[in-house]
Amino acid sequence: MRAVIQRVSKASVTVDSIVVGQIGRGLMILLGVKSTDSEEDLDWLAEKCVNLRIFENAAGKFHHSLLDIEGEALIVSQFTLYGDTRRGRRPSFTDAAPPEIAEPLYEQFVQKLKQKGVYVETGQFAAMMDVEIHNDGPVTLTLDTEDRKRDG
Repeated sequence: MRAVIQRVSKASVTVDSIVVGQIGRGLMILLGVKSTDSEEDLDWLAEKCVNLRIFENAAGKFHHSLLDIEGEALIVSQFTLYGDTRRGRRPSFTDAAPPEIAEPLYEQFVQKLKQKGVYVETGQFAAMMDVEIHNDGPVTLTLDTEDRKRDG
């Protein structure tokens, strides 16, 4: 699994001119699912997202997590995070999980964050979405379960 997380002051997702998800202060999580991802990957990534200390304390240092600030999360499925651009000019998406694998893992990820006490909104799986992000900082990080596997 791969996630691009952005610390936001607010974010929203619109489908066909209708807002389907919106949050205040928290994390915008763009989530890509790989065809070989497991529940163990999902658990690691959910834990990392809610506990990563990227919110500032009074001294301006990254010290607080999403849980610490009681922040919200907007989670949007994004298979293009697995776009391979090493060859040619058109990305290949062969590493991205097909919808029948990706959607259940995406839904489980959403539920994991909710179980950890995070207020969660979502986009609409497989829809064309307009995403409005008010990146706070800006702070943007990439998390990848492949890093966990390499680092042990």
